[in-house]
Amino acid sequence: MSVIARVTADGLLRFRGETLRCAIGAGGVRAEKSEGDGATPAGLLPLRRLLWRADRGPRPACALPAEPIAPADGWCDDPTHPDYNRQIRLPHAARHETLWRDDAVYDVIGVLGWNDAPVRRGRGSAIFLHLARPGLPPTEGCIALPEAELRRLLASGMTAIEVLG
Repeated sequence: MSVIARVTADGLLRFRGETLRCAIGAGGVRAEKSEGDGATPAGLLPLRRLLWRADRGPRPACALPAEPIAPADGWCDDPTHPDYNRQIRLPHAARHETLWRDDAVYDVIGVLGWNDAPVRRGRGSAIFLHLARPGLPPTEGCIALPEAELRRLLASGMTAIEVLG
């Protein structure tokens, strides 16, 4: 059974009667998401699994499959490469994001089910639920929350996010 949070285009996340501020993509919410547009995709985004930096904190409590990340972990965001929108090991020949970052943004990552079943070239990649920067500035298309709130939502059994456009 899905336990769904809802995110609105004005950056509000609603879950079990609570409303929280969250960061969304600088490009707003779009039903027709494309690579590099900075938008958060509209639709139902299931939480597939959890990644976290074990050197910076404990495994978040959740029912999702979870694994710690390492310095060689990345995510391919090159639509011309066969690894597009997949976790990869670094170094990698194609354009990619590094998951092991100096800032805390990817210390907890919920991998959201966007453009992954099947992957379609150019429809967007690396759409995550992750930690927000102070002040909740926009993301590049992800959904971001402060750490305490993200950990609390994961522990409460949230299994998907419906992004409303």
